[in-house]
Parts: sequence; structure tokens; C-alpha cells
Amino acid sequence: MQEVKVSQSVVARKSSSELSRRLWKNKWIYVMLLPGILYFIVFKYIPMYGLIISFQNYKPFKGVTGSEWVGLEHFKRLFTEPDFLNILSNTLILFVMNLLFYFPIPIILALMLNEVRGDLFKKVFQTIVYLPHFMSWVIIVSISFVMLTMDGGIINELISYFGLEKINFLLAPEWFRPIYIFQVIWREAGWGTIIYLAAIASIDPGLYEAARMDGAGRFRQVWHITLPAIRSVIIVLLILKIGAVLELGFEHVYLLLNSMNREVAEIIDTYVYTAGLKQGQFSYSAAIGLFKSFIGLVLVMLVNRISKKMGEEGVY
Repeated sequence: MQEVKVSQSVVARKSSSELSRRLWKNKWIYVMLLPGILYFIVFKYIPMYGLIISFQNYKPFKGVTGSEWVGLEHFKRLFTEPDFLNILSNTLILFVMNLLFYFPIPIILALMLNEVRGDLFKKVFQTIVYLPHFMSWVIIVSISFVMLTMDGGIINELISYFGLEKINFLLAPEWFRPIYIFQVIWREAGWGTIIYLAAIASIDPGLYEAARMDGAGRFRQVWHITLPAIRSVIIVLLILKIGAVLELGFEHVYLLLNSMNREVAEIIDTYVYTAGLKQGQFSYSAAIGLFKSFIGLVLVMLVNRISKKMGEEGVY
């Protein structure tokens, strides 16, 4: 028995020294990881403590420890709120539009750019489609406002030039969603191609050469080589996208929101802003945030499980 304990301690010391050696050997990699790790700890994990107020009637002057505990009261209020179903449906509709119209665009752009042989044209085009990502939503929405306004907007001026009646794009509820999704594509499509282009760059060129020798054209090479090679990347990004089903972003929608289109434009993020910051209902808004996170987590786990059953790698 004594010999077994001695051997176990020797193995433990060896494994500890081996771990220390590996950590020291790769020390600069861990130094590079440190800012990212600190970011997640400070801004993602530590704030989880604040979720306690979702179950309290939080009062800032009493603090977390002194506020009254109300259990699931705020969640009951959320699900019985008269506008809850409308707000939830608006959020889900915009998400589905993102999934149907925006998600495929970066893939298509990456496939098209991969087929371009002129390096100069390729670099210029990439720069042009990347640029909108570096502009804030304020600038994107402002540019759209200038183009779509009835008072001198270029789109309405063209409509008027052809003898048609001007359209109030900015106030008409039926135009909110098309404008929203167009702006998302305009700003993010080019930036979204980066991951796909990186995945395409890792494909063995010998596969294309073999396909060409067998008489496969460009389209067949894309369909039978490029797309299957980047399928795992597409699946992972799709899972992450579905996990953000209720996370459309506050700023973009809030900038497009007005009293005329509120019925179709009010989403969970803007509702949280109104209830939390404008009305000071911190516990209620925290409960809504927890509800969003829970739904996202469940969907990520569910879709990841489905992808693994279909033979894909998934995100974990």
C-alpha cells in the first residue's frame, strides 16, 4: 500500500513538472491570450452576479443584499405583458429575415471572390465591401435617411422623376423590415466573408487540379469541393447565429424606431432599454435579459446536438 502511494506521488510530480514545462514553453501564447481571457472574466462572468436582481425588487440605495426577494414575479409579469407577444414576434421575424437574407450573402461573396483571378480587382472589391463594417450604425442609418427622405432624398427624387408618387420609407411600417435587413447586409456582408475566405484558403489546391483533369468546370468545383470543404465552418457560424436569436442589437433598431413604425419595430432590446433605463425598472429588465440568454443557450445546445447527430463537429 505504501509503495502504491509513493508511485502515485511520483507520477503526480512528473505530470506537474511536465505541465509547468509546457506552460513555460508556450508562455508567449498564453500572454497573447491574457487580454481576451480578462475581457471575458470582467465583462461576461463577473456581471453574472448581477442576475440576482432578476429575482428581487432591486432598489439602488438598498443594494443587492438589502433589496426585497420576489422570486419569479418579474418573469410572470413579462409573460403576461399585453405587448409581449408582439415584441417577441417582431424580434423573431427580424431574426428569420437575418437568417434567410443576410446569412447566405457572406458565403456567396466569399465563393465569388475566390473565383476572381485578378489580384488588383479582388483587393479593391474586398476593401469596398469591408469598409461599411467600420462605420457605426449612426452613420449607416444617417446615410439611409439622406437617401430615403421625402425632402430631397435621391430615391424619392428618382421615383418622382419617373412620374410616380413619393414613398415615405422612414415612417411607413411596411418598409421598416426591408430597410433594416438591407442595412444589415450593406454593413456586415463584406466583413462576414473573412472567415469563409480563410476556410477556402485552407483547401488543398490538388483537389481542384484533379477535378479539372476530370473535366469539372468552375461551378462543379465550387459545388463538389469548395462548399463541402467549408461546410463545418458554415454549421458552426449557423449555430452561433441561432444562439443569438433574441440578440438583434439595440442601437440599429433604436435608430430606425419612431412612433409610426413602433408596432413592427419594437423588439426585446429596445423594450429593455425603455423599461430598464427610461423607467428605472432594473430588476424587470434584468429578468428580460436572463430570459434572452436562457433561450439562446437552449437553442445553441439543441442545434449543436442536432448537428452532431448529422455527423458535423458542432461548436463543442
